[in-house]
Amino acid sequence: MKIAVIIVTWNASQILSEVLDALARQTLMPARVFIIDNGSQDLDALSKIIAGYPFCELRGLGVNRGFAAANNLGFEQCSDFEYVALLNPDAVPDPEWLFQLASAAKAYPDCASFASRLLDYSNPQILDGVGDYLTCWGKPGRIGKGEHEQGQFGQTVEVFSPCAAAALYAREKVVECGGFDEDYFCYVEDVDLGFRLRLAGHHCRYIPEAVVYHIGSGSTGGQHGDFAVYHGHRNLVWTYVKDMPGVLFWLFIPLHLVMNLAVLAMFTWRGQGKVIVRAKWDAIKGLPKMWRKRQLVQSTRIATVRVIWRLMDKQIIPAR
Repeated sequence: MKIAVIIVTWNASQILSEVLDALARQTLMPARVFIIDNGSQDLDALSKIIAGYPFCELRGLGVNRGFAAANNLGFEQCSDFEYVALLNPDAVPDPEWLFQLASAAKAYPDCASFASRLLDYSNPQILDGVGDYLTCWGKPGRIGKGEHEQGQFGQTVEVFSPCAAAALYAREKVVECGGFDEDYFCYVEDVDLGFRLRLAGHHCRYIPEAVVYHIGSGSTGGQHGDFAVYHGHRNLVWTYVKDMPGVLFWLFIPLHLVMNLAVLAMFTWRGQGKVIVRAKWDAIKGLPKMWRKRQLVQSTRIATVRVIWRLMDKQIIPAR
């Protein structure tokens, strides 16, 4: 099986070499690695690094178009590949990573995506996630993040969606669903895509043998920085509006609103009031556009509400 790998970079030259070294050691080598650069200031350094890896191809966009748009361009370049793996420039794969994902794709041809076992780069005894969850009121997150590694996620199971930091996708199914939503720029775009794949009737499985060591938010100021807070909390509103089907949308909209108000209070107390207010205000301003997208998404839905409900995290505040 020939698999292409897409790596989206932004000022990542200091950490990319280790990732490319890890790809060069794969027991199943990627047929091609497409590196899509979002207008990095260190593009010259990046070019010199990539020149040492003949299986890599660099495309510089000149400006930062965001994680979603850059990956969509990568999927366009991968038209000859049935499967495409996404890998962040701060995610170092185990030598068996791609082989295990390819084996899973053969074993589960009904799946549109596969999630990796993410471990904390600085402390591999701590999990960074084994796929993404979504609560019934619209909060996304990574399953098992922060837990001590004790073999508790050692089985191949169905999960809501993969974390795009290290995941395998069936290219044609992603393209049919419209790819990543470029209005998101970055953050939650993988959950949104995973949700739409689910609504289209596709499946996602977590593959515990596909191990990746993840630094996390290496170039965006950390998961609690203003950049991540803004995009994450704007985009989770849009995901709820676009993707939550029928009766679940109306049933949980009061809880969605209450929890968003609670988030506003919490981040204001933390000293990030301006950024969270801007995130929610911009989410509201984008609702007409997202509602139009919702009409298209829901009109083509195949999965039943019962199926989507079964896949969701029912806890109001997840214990994970």
